[in-house]
Amino acid sequence: MATQGIRMKSPSHPGGFVKTEIIEPLELSVTDAARALGITRAALSAFLNERADLSPDMAIRIEKAFGVSMDTLMRMQNSFDIAQAHKKEGEIQVTRYVPKTGMSEQSKLLTGS
Repeated sequence: MATQGIRMKSPSHPGGFVKTEIIEPLELSVTDAARALGITRAALSAFLNERADLSPDMAIRIEKAFGVSMDTLMRMQNSFDIAQAHKKEGEIQVTRYVPKTGMSEQSKLLTGS
């Protein structure tokens, strides 16, 4: 079994980070920030209020306008998404697939057999 890295139980949505660490300290209105990013006010508001996910396009815009690394922002979104999926994993009813006859070479590699 592969070892897992340390995982945050409740990572922040990147929208909240951008709001508290960039928009508010710069005293920008949502309208002015949206204008700087070249997007609609509605799109930025949804992101900042954690109702919309960060897209790669938005991450590039934030990097260009405010200097925050796109990679960092996308990792934040990925960590947030993983945590949200784990919260719902109990609702997903799937059983492990077991081949009916001998294991293929690929299956042996996947299971470590």
